[in-house]
Amino acid sequence: MSKTVNVYFFGKKYEVPDDLTIMAAMEYAGYRLVRGCGCRGGFCGACATVYRIKGDKGIKTCLACQTKVENDMYIASLPFFPLDKQVYDIEKLGTDEKVMMRLYPEIYACIGCNACTKSCPQNLNVMQYIAYAQRGDYAKCAELSFDCVMCGICSSRCPAGISHPQVAELARRLNGRYLMPECGHLKRTVARVQNGEYEKELEELLCKSEEELTNLYNNRDIEE
Repeated sequence: MSKTVNVYFFGKKYEVPDDLTIMAAMEYAGYRLVRGCGCRGGFCGACATVYRIKGDKGIKTCLACQTKVENDMYIASLPFFPLDKQVYDIEKLGTDEKVMMRLYPEIYACIGCNACTKSCPQNLNVMQYIAYAQRGDYAKCAELSFDCVMCGICSSRCPAGISHPQVAELARRLNGRYLMPECGHLKRTVARVQNGEYEKELEELLCKSEEELTNLYNNRDIEE
């Protein structure tokens, strides 16, 4: 059997197996994750967490799905952080460097503290991709931010109030719409979908049980 450790969720003490992630430990303790985390049928990045180990003054951030519990760990889920999400029509933006100035001018108030990078649970170089966004280099910004899961931890630590995930998302959209070469096979596949060529296969899938769908998924052909 696993050893157990003492952890505190929202100030209440629980004894949980030491081989669990924070997310699994919360469920073990009886908490129901209602925000819809990616591995629970929702979206990735929803389990942003802050914690402190007894005796250590530092406050740490993480994703609860990828961090194991430690003894005397005091844990709280990070509340939804109010990121600044601008509304725009991607077809009307273009790749002019003034796009960021118009939609996310706060990126030019970056003081270079690097708190965003240090707090990123994906180990992304957040401050660097923001620097690329400032210069209008959307391709490099998109590349560096590709593994962002939009958890918002970086923004919660930013003294300049930058909405890093939204800036990165805009850069990836601009890169995909204007800078990347057109993907021929994707365009042809979309045309087939619009023409209804996959309706029969879709109807067959909708009639299958969860067990059958799981088996199909686990035994699918994966491209190299």
